[in-house]
Amino acid sequence: MPLSHAKLWKALDELAHREGTSPSGLARRAGLDATSFNPSKRFGPGEPPRPRWPSTESLTRVLEATGLSLGAFAALADDAPMQPRSIPLVGLARAAADGFFDDAGLPLAEGWDQTDLPAHKDSLFSLTIDGDSMAPLYRPGDRVIVDLEAADVRRGDRAVVRTAHGETLAKEIAAMNIRDVTLSSINPAYPPRVLPRHDIIWMARILWVSQ
Repeated sequence: MPLSHAKLWKALDELAHREGTSPSGLARRAGLDATSFNPSKRFGPGEPPRPRWPSTESLTRVLEATGLSLGAFAALADDAPMQPRSIPLVGLARAAADGFFDDAGLPLAEGWDQTDLPAHKDSLFSLTIDGDSMAPLYRPGDRVIVDLEAADVRRGDRAVVRTAHGETLAKEIAAMNIRDVTLSSINPAYPPRVLPRHDIIWMARILWVSQ
């Protein structure tokens, strides 16, 4: 079976996991730049984003550093279970202490928790912010990720709301009851809006924003 772009990166992620390190740690072990295997390096600019592949030299150095054969590496792509996508997590107060970052400003392996990134599923999608009602928190061109299955929206959440009149709004939930929902904007130039519940098709919390 061909080694696709997604499967190749999956194999690198699984190899890092089996070696007890992160993709950045695997890159450093192979003598590469620590950011070589970062998720941000896996796609280039464009709509849709253009897939980027690790170089043959990078793969060769990784295999040499881990003692893995090319065949065993290819097997990881099909046989390995997908690992949860996560990134290092630490509180700001703790991050102020020494020992959490290396000389390049990258997280060290020890002392961090993990926070999961949204995993791909059919209910997950991204929207582009068009207006300035949520500025300066969200600016035009920012992308927000929402999950329709994460519908437990509460007061104080930032959410995307789809109305029966064809509007799709990114707002903060200021108040809600069984009859209506009050949506507020960060930008004070926009007054709050009160929507009857029967005018709302769905509401979904904003899980992530790319700025």
